[in-house]
Amino acid sequence: MIHRVMFGLAVLCSVFAAHAQPVYRFSPVNQWDINKTVAYWNPIINYVSEKSGLQLELKIGRTSADTTAYVLAQEVEFVFSNHLFSPERRRLGWKVFGRRQPSEIRGAIAVPVDSPITTLEELRDQEVAFAGPEAFIGYKVPYAHLLSKGIDVKVVFGGNQNAAFAQMFAGRAKAVGSNSFLIDAYTVKEHKNFRVLWTSEPYHDLALMASSKVPDKDLKAIADAFTSMHQDPRGREILHRASMEVGIAADSYFIPATEADFANYRRFYDSAPALLR
Repeated sequence: MIHRVMFGLAVLCSVFAAHAQPVYRFSPVNQWDINKTVAYWNPIINYVSEKSGLQLELKIGRTSADTTAYVLAQEVEFVFSNHLFSPERRRLGWKVFGRRQPSEIRGAIAVPVDSPITTLEELRDQEVAFAGPEAFIGYKVPYAHLLSKGIDVKVVFGGNQNAAFAQMFAGRAKAVGSNSFLIDAYTVKEHKNFRVLWTSEPYHDLALMASSKVPDKDLKAIADAFTSMHQDPRGREILHRASMEVGIAADSYFIPATEADFANYRRFYDSAPALLR
């Protein structure tokens, strides 16, 4: 009798394990403070979870560097990031499957619209705020440009892009490094105006990427849910509301992408200063 009970429990456990779905952790870089990041991403990943039949949960750190640390420690399976294109990190095996529209963003260096500063040279030895050391478009690209021009500045990290903007407008930095997409969003959301002193070549927006540990069938289901979201009226409305929460373009959505879309990210590292690689 005992053997039959144990056998029955073993069968039940096997059936449960066969039907149990994995929980995949999703880490987007901190483009905004934590509250805004959660307000933007939670409705999106809830929709993707429902459509794919696979559970995604948000995993973010206090700063963008903290979030990327989770990724490098292999504590997550999906990311929205552009922090994984250096030669060393490409060896980790992350696979690009999507990106967000609008497709073109640029690194930028900006000051408040009423600042007396009108040229990059005037920033020499001044405080310039950036989101954090991992920010590719918002820190590495503009800081590399300053270094290439021999303009030494005092780097101040805010932890996320909105915090860097706030530091500048509070007078704790003379300028900010960012990307053009987030400058436009901050202008819309916070009614603060900038004078842009420099912009870089265009880059595609951040990449949706999956760990090599994710089975192909699960990756396809999640990729399809992300990239078809804007074609579903309910998904389109969720995207619209999420975008309005953070001030980005209301028609922002996700499209399929491959590693080839991010070729100029890789080229950046061919000539980048050693401290930015």
